[in-house]
Amino acid sequence: MGLSAKLKSWSEELTPCFIYLLFVATLGPLLFGYHLAELNAPQEVITCEKKSPSSSSASLPQCIPMDATQLGLVSSIFTLGGLIGALASGALAARYGRLFVMRINTLLLALGPFGETIAPNITVLALGRLVSGLGAGVSVVVVPIYISEISPPKEKGFFGAFTQIATNVGIFITQLLGYFLSRGQMWRVILAVAGVIGVGQFVGLLFAVDSPKWQADHGDARQARDNLKRIRGHKADLTEEIDGWGLQSEDERNEEEQTLLTNEDHVNGSPSDTARPDGISQSHASVGIFSILRDPANNRAILAVVVVMMAQQLCGINSIVMYGVSLLADLLAANSALLNIFVSILNIVATTGFAPLVDVLGRKPCILGSIAGMGVSSVMLAVGIRSSIPVLSAISVLLFVASFAFGLGPVPFILSSELVGPEAVGATQSWALAANWISTFVVAQFFPMANERLGKGVVYFVFAGLAALFFVFVGWYVPETKGKKDVDEVWGRTGRRED
Repeated sequence: MGLSAKLKSWSEELTPCFIYLLFVATLGPLLFGYHLAELNAPQEVITCEKKSPSSSSASLPQCIPMDATQLGLVSSIFTLGGLIGALASGALAARYGRLFVMRINTLLLALGPFGETIAPNITVLALGRLVSGLGAGVSVVVVPIYISEISPPKEKGFFGAFTQIATNVGIFITQLLGYFLSRGQMWRVILAVAGVIGVGQFVGLLFAVDSPKWQADHGDARQARDNLKRIRGHKADLTEEIDGWGLQSEDERNEEEQTLLTNEDHVNGSPSDTARPDGISQSHASVGIFSILRDPANNRAILAVVVVMMAQQLCGINSIVMYGVSLLADLLAANSALLNIFVSILNIVATTGFAPLVDVLGRKPCILGSIAGMGVSSVMLAVGIRSSIPVLSAISVLLFVASFAFGLGPVPFILSSELVGPEAVGATQSWALAANWISTFVVAQFFPMANERLGKGVVYFVFAGLAALFFVFVGWYVPETKGKKDVDEVWGRTGRRED
């Protein structure tokens, strides 16, 4: 599809309702990015390395003394909460609906930052980060599923990238606030803003609608159609999309009801042998997060998604997001904070600009190009830091982030809903994000120590080696999903299993 045709398609499909739902839902991933980077710019102020004149009337301490190990713990405990939230949320969203889970989750997104803001010591700060991580973990599982199910079918790849775009916006906001508020106790304001955003999402979700696809799968066909009309607009042709849900026409239902009445004296079994009486074809039962590992139809997909999610983090992006200011402080002095703001802006622009390429080039080429770019940039950054070449280091960081935005940023979230059938999306998303959070924890916890013990910059040679391994795996194992009508075509299967 050409650019002009794509723009025309978007103008017809982007209703105010859809834009509103997209905006409100992505506040969750925005807070994920916000919390990832919130300690970056004010790190020296929070840990008492850089002190400002204190006020004797202040009821809370101006700073909380921390060494490198304690800072790593406070940073990484956020990812532990995220792991728990990610594992639990897939099943909850499948059972209770995407919207209900997102609404309840806003409580965590508001309470966590409140605890961080009033923290008098490391323990309370860490607990606040843990609760914030729980909310972020739920968001990055449920929101991509929700966006995929409300997006126009032909634009799922593009709008799926908004999860990563929102994450980048969150990183940018906290870096910008950190640049201006990293003094005295103003770092507490940075942490409090996240709670305000969480409350804002709760209010916004009160006026949102649930995923029509989820409602159709759970027997509410009429409400599903009504909500889809609101999202697409009353003039949109919904026939093809509704057919994809497995809904039956009125004539088909009447014919089936007559058949059931004729045979009621002979059949005493469940009506689910053919279709449900509410007009929904019998869908596959949701697959649990542990049973999916033993399912031969899905375990290949789990491996592919898990490795791609690990690649997203273990190629090193969060070493810049979480520690970029202190990492480059010796080379760039005061300009390291400005560079991180510029990096955040570049990440947003690049992710948004590259988003259409996912549907044009395909998922796999974007991932491979992204990994290759990050690997090369890692080597350049290691050389720049080791050789004390500020210009090379700055250029390498920008190329590193741009390469991430090209594929590894948005595509893994898209793949986790395209490599499996609808019955396994929730469980797959949970495992995918679990792998992501564990990998994020490894980087958050051990990067400061590894960078200190190996020598500044050497760790980026490690990231480059990991990028090479991931490049080989993705090229060999991960299938392309672009243009494939269902999961059977993705994996080259002749037919779905019979339940």
